[in-house]
Amino acid sequence: MLMKLQVFDGHGGTDASLFVRNNILKFIMEDPCFPMCLEKALKNAFLKADYAFADDSSIDISSGTTALTALMFGRNMIVANAGDCRAVLGKRGKAIELSKDHKPNSASERHRIEKLGGVIYDGYLNGQLSIARALGDWHMKGPKGSAYPLSAEPELQETLLTEDDEFLIMGCDGLWDVMSSQCAVTMARKELMLHNDPERCSRELVREALKRNTCDNLTVIVICFSPDPPPRIEIPPTRICRSISVEGLNLLKSVLESNS
Repeated sequence: MLMKLQVFDGHGGTDASLFVRNNILKFIMEDPCFPMCLEKALKNAFLKADYAFADDSSIDISSGTTALTALMFGRNMIVANAGDCRAVLGKRGKAIELSKDHKPNSASERHRIEKLGGVIYDGYLNGQLSIARALGDWHMKGPKGSAYPLSAEPELQETLLTEDDEFLIMGCDGLWDVMSSQCAVTMARKELMLHNDPERCSRELVREALKRNTCDNLTVIVICFSPDPPPRIEIPPTRICRSISVEGLNLLKSVLESNS
């Protein structure tokens, strides 16, 4: 069975995020590489959705959106990301990032952007966008099929889930701007141990981000891989080693000698 999970973060209006949300699955499943090569099908689908959006005369093609998609076939999961949303796996209490934030100032994105003639002003691509990859934003792109600094091509990561993998957090940058991946996993695991309700857990993460004065959009999804709550993690007892200083040792020696 195929399971699809998605998070979008639109800018410049809602047209791009709504269009991609409504069409991306169709482009994935209609791709000739599906289902034999999911990675290729996902990459193709992102680009096809971007081109189809540009061809739709009924919508504002200057709006844009980031896109984070997770596809699961049994225990196999592929995460595709274009933008600064993030997918984080909770693995027995440890945070494992399954996507990379596409910020213009990151070393790899800066190199790609500058190689294609783009510039970065104060962390913004061409002085306009705080992200390096997005679908839409066709006022910042060139002819279809050409390479341009703002890319719609996703980066992918495939994971084989094990019994240690407990849940997945998918969120837009409104969460990650104020909370580290490890902090989110620790908080989510604690909540799930209390009530085992992923929807309630998502709301708690949103509330915590608001308490921390996030200044951006907030979308959070928590997906559990087991019907049971996460088990308590047994911390092995540590052996306490105590040592005595040379000065203390000499003092003890002199006391013992004076009493002998």
